[in-house]
Amino acid sequence: MPLEDMAREAIELPRHQRLSLARLLIDLDDPGSDADVEAAWDVEIQARVRAVQEGRVEGIPYEEVLARVDRRLAR
Repeated sequence: MPLEDMAREAIELPRHQRLSLARLLIDLDDPGSDADVEAAWDVEIQARVRAVQEGRVEGIPYEEVLARVDRRLAR
């Protein structure tokens, strides 16, 4: 099947399937992808969530995060 046809079919997929396909293709070509790295990120994410739930850290509202990003990119 020509690449153009595959791309056209992929574009017509529902959003979650397009994202899954993109992730699959990136993972196939990512030599740095490693189960140990993924496991380490899972541990880190769980630790951060736990810290918020226990009140040891405070989250930043999404709008503030976007405002900070906008300020940094405006430089």
